[in-house]
Amino acid sequence: MSDPAKLLADIRARIDRAARLANRRADSITLVAVSKTHPAEAIVPLIKAGQRVFGENRVQESAEKWPALREAHEGIELHLVGQLQSNKADDAVALFDCIHSLDRPSLVTALARAMDKAGRQVPCFIQVNIGAEGQKGGCAIAETPALIAEARAAGVPLAGLMCVPPLGTEPAPFFALLDKIATSEGLTGLSMGMSDDFETAIMLGATHVRVGSALFGAR
Repeated sequence: MSDPAKLLADIRARIDRAARLANRRADSITLVAVSKTHPAEAIVPLIKAGQRVFGENRVQESAEKWPALREAHEGIELHLVGQLQSNKADDAVALFDCIHSLDRPSLVTALARAMDKAGRQVPCFIQVNIGAEGQKGGCAIAETPALIAEARAAGVPLAGLMCVPPLGTEPAPFFALLDKIATSEGLTGLSMGMSDDFETAIMLGATHVRVGSALFGAR
């Protein structure tokens, strides 16, 4: 099995290289290590190697796994990168420091209520269904401006936009389109790019890259 510290160093070096090519600062890009489905014993070596930002797909799995890890290790930042059901909004606001999958008006309402109740503001990325894929979550491109306006009116803090391009296609046009939408709406955060395409995403403005298999191996 590969050394987690070496894998992390390699990913960081690739982020640095892509940032330099794009004339950007590497510290403007957040590496979200996607630890979904991986046990605590697989995560601890990355924490010990210096990684502090992690991404999870499910509220329940995170609630079982992360409280003990956070108690044992300072400075952990936990991001929800998977779909969120409205009835889990209270739990998500309590558990996570950032949510990448705000994609519908009912979730805006649920998150605004949960944040108000908890007295805690959690930045959210609006997930855009950038490839108009029926099986994927995310707000339709044409409906994104309205959802952004609704989130702002409800007091939900927006970190930016998030997308997952269609599998097996060249991702660059989709990343460029997400950047264009974000710019037109006055948003600067772009959560885009995963293990296979994060360098392309960085070249096109990604501020958060979500890397799982390149750090943890295939599930």
